[in-house]
Amino acid sequence: MAWIDLIDVSKTLSDPQRAGTAPTSFSIDKLSLRIPDGKTTVILGPSGCGKTTLLKIIAGLIRPDAGEVRNDGRDVKDLRPGDRRIGMVFQNYALYPHLTSRTNVLSYFLFRRRTPELDAVARAKYQRTSELMGVDLAYLLDRKPTTLSGGEKQRVALGRCITRDAALFLVDEPFANLDQALREKYRVNLKILLRQFSITTVYVTHDHNEALILADMLAIMNRGRIEQVGTFEDVYDRPKNLFVAAFLNLHVDTPPLSVIAVPRLPGAEGAVRIGVRPEDVEVSPQEDAAGRPGVVSHVVSIPMKHVTVVTVRVGADDVHARIPGAQPYTAGDRVWIRFRRYHVFDAATGERRESCGPAATPSGPCSPGD
Repeated sequence: MAWIDLIDVSKTLSDPQRAGTAPTSFSIDKLSLRIPDGKTTVILGPSGCGKTTLLKIIAGLIRPDAGEVRNDGRDVKDLRPGDRRIGMVFQNYALYPHLTSRTNVLSYFLFRRRTPELDAVARAKYQRTSELMGVDLAYLLDRKPTTLSGGEKQRVALGRCITRDAALFLVDEPFANLDQALREKYRVNLKILLRQFSITTVYVTHDHNEALILADMLAIMNRGRIEQVGTFEDVYDRPKNLFVAAFLNLHVDTPPLSVIAVPRLPGAEGAVRIGVRPEDVEVSPQEDAAGRPGVVSHVVSIPMKHVTVVTVRVGADDVHARIPGAQPYTAGDRVWIRFRRYHVFDAATGERRESCGPAATPSGPCSPGD
């Protein structure tokens, strides 16, 4: 059992000054986050937002300047990383190059005093890991890391993490160096393993597909802050602010959000911006008194997804529509668009005021922001 509470955690990291450049700094400021027991929490954010720094703070590799890190309610700031029962998988794998894969997998036991009891635990853990990872691991065990590919090293690193007596897994973009086919395969394998173990896991990535596949709980991070926490559906359908709405992308083949200034829409009073997702835009060649006129500027067909992405110029704004099947539109066509659903954001703060459309609320077209 392990749940993690980060309470008002702050940390400032500085890069030393290089020749001809000024020193730079990065800060996590009063960040609070609960990581639930037995679930996979994915921290998703752009590169440089602090995801790996946050992971290292949880692991005890970086000490926060302020705030608390609690494990099962216990403050662990003075607890050594090796005593925290954490298994980590790094992006660069961090394997011992002079040891075989088998010894790497069992390295947790290698540096402990040998006893019959510990040997029995090691054999049981090794057997369990081998069964779970199957042939994907078995044929690598007598080879050294220097002879392995990136995908093979990843399997050994994951096996080592599983074999540890870990109450918490911390995983830092382990698939970043793999090709697309391997990434897709190992994401699914990892999801199966995490479900079998029901172990608390913090997974760091900037890959939206990875987050969608792995996350029980999603934490969107930006510039050292957690912007929103929830399930993928909660965050996607009810984004807290414009950053979250524009960052989280369900269809990576399409721009995530069109941000436009459209007056005379329900809920769009005052200084606001409208955010509409491509799948919520309807396009028609027929004049529509309830729609808005525009001109097609780009058409992109995506045959493997059976969709067409149509970009329509409405006033000074571009609106992206993701439409099923092949479409007859070409650049220059005059069309009319409607929004099935859209979000209303405060123009000054970027916070979501409300969401409007059929799915917004059972009792009406618009629901207030959280």
